[in-house]
Amino acid sequence: MSQSWSPSSWRQKPIRQVPEYPDPAALAAVETTLKSHPPLVFAGEARNLTAALAKVAEGKAFLLQGGDCAESFAEFHPDNIRDTFRVLLQMAVVLTYAAALPVVKVGRIAGQFAKPRSETTERQGDVELPSYRGDIVNGPAFELQSRTPDPGRLLQAYAQSAATLNLLRAFAQGGYADLHNVLRWTLGFIAGNAAGERYKALAGRISEALEFMEACGVTPASVPQLRTTDFYTSHEALLLGYEQALTRIDSTTGDWYDTSAHMLWIGERTRQLDGAHVEFCRGVRNPVGVKCGPTMEEDALLRLIAVLNPENKPGRLTLICRFGADKVSERLPRLVRAVKREGASVVWSSDPMHGNTIKSQSGFKTRPFDRILKEIKTFFEVHRAEGTHAGGVHFEMTGQNVTECLGGAQAISDEDLSSRYHTHCDPRLNASQALELAFLMAESLRAERIKDTKFAVSA
Repeated sequence: MSQSWSPSSWRQKPIRQVPEYPDPAALAAVETTLKSHPPLVFAGEARNLTAALAKVAEGKAFLLQGGDCAESFAEFHPDNIRDTFRVLLQMAVVLTYAAALPVVKVGRIAGQFAKPRSETTERQGDVELPSYRGDIVNGPAFELQSRTPDPGRLLQAYAQSAATLNLLRAFAQGGYADLHNVLRWTLGFIAGNAAGERYKALAGRISEALEFMEACGVTPASVPQLRTTDFYTSHEALLLGYEQALTRIDSTTGDWYDTSAHMLWIGERTRQLDGAHVEFCRGVRNPVGVKCGPTMEEDALLRLIAVLNPENKPGRLTLICRFGADKVSERLPRLVRAVKREGASVVWSSDPMHGNTIKSQSGFKTRPFDRILKEIKTFFEVHRAEGTHAGGVHFEMTGQNVTECLGGAQAISDEDLSSRYHTHCDPRLNASQALELAFLMAESLRAERIKDTKFAVSA
C-alpha cells in the first residue's frame, strides 16, 4: 500500500456502507462547515489513551468499552448520559477490585450515531425505502422524508456530541467519580436485585478501605486519583466525510488526529485492506480498533496489522473479536497464535454482543445473556491457554431499565421483551445485566491474577 496519505486520500479508494445523499452539494457544504468547528477531543487526550492501552497490551491494565448501540437524537438527555456513565463506573470498580489492575474506561458515546446495514433498503409491504443508518444519516420512521439521508443531521450529531462530552468531562473530573460516592452510583431499579446487592456489599468493603486510607493520611486532596477518573470516547468511523472534516494537525507533534473521538474502530463490513475505511484510519494517530469476525483469516489480519500499525506501537491497535458463542473456540485461537508468532503488539478485546444476535419467538431482535457470557468465558480461556492477555471487553449497554436481552439474574423472558424494548437498532444489556456480567468477568480476572502470582512466586 502506498505510503502517501492525506485526510482525503480515502476518496480514491472503494468504499462501502455509504448512504446516498440526494444533494451532494448540500453534503459538501455541511462538511465545509464542520471543518471550521472546534475539535471535540484533543490530540493529547488521544495520546493519553494510547499510553493507557499500551498497558492493556502488556497485561498491566484492562479495557472496558461500552455504551449505546447507536445514540439517538430523541433520547438525548443528561440523565441518560449520567446513567450510562455510572454503570461503566460501577463495572470498572468491580473489575479493578477483582483484578487489582487499572481499568481503562472508553464509552461508545458522543459520536456513535452511524450504523452499518446488511441491506441498503428496507421493504414493508409494497413500499421500499432506504434502510435506517442511524440518526446522523436519517430517521427510524418508515416514511420517505424520514428515511431520506439528510446532511443537516451531521451538524446535529456534532452538537449533541459536544454537549455530551462537556457533561462527561464534568462527571469525570468534577467530583461525581469520587470513589467515596461508590455507594451512590447504584441505580434505583437495580438496588434490590442480586447484582445490586452484590455491588452494595463490594461498595461497603471499598468504603471501609477508604476510611482506613484516610486515617493514614491518604485523601482525595493528597491523591487526586481518588476523586477523578479518566474517561474516553469512541465510535465506529463509518461516515468518512464527517471524520475527515474533524481531522486536524496537532500543533505540538505535526501529526494528524481525528478529533471526533479519542478512539475509532473499523467495522466487520468495512475492513477491506484496499478500502476507504482502512485507508483513512491508517493515517490518523488515534488509537484504532478493528472488528474481527468469523470470516477473518490469519493472513488478512496480519496484513491489516501491518498497514494500521506499521511501527508496532503498543496501544495503537485493538482487535475487537466478535465471533459468536459457538464459533469463538474454533476461530479465535488461530488468530491469537498468528499474531503472537508475528510479535505484534495488540489489545485483544471481546465483543460478545454482535455474534450472538437472534430473533425471538415473538419477533424481537435480541441477545441471550447465556450466549454473551459463554463467549466471554471462552475468550478468557483461549487467552489463558495461549499464554496471552485477555485485554478487554466491548459491550452494547445502557443505564436505562430496558428489556432487550434475554436472561440474566432478572430472567428476562421472550414475553418480557415488549415491555421496555426501546432500542432503534441492536438490543442492549441493561444496567443490572451489565453489572452482573462485570462480576462474572471479575471471577475470570481474579483467577488469572492468582495464576500469575503463583507463577511469579514459583519462578
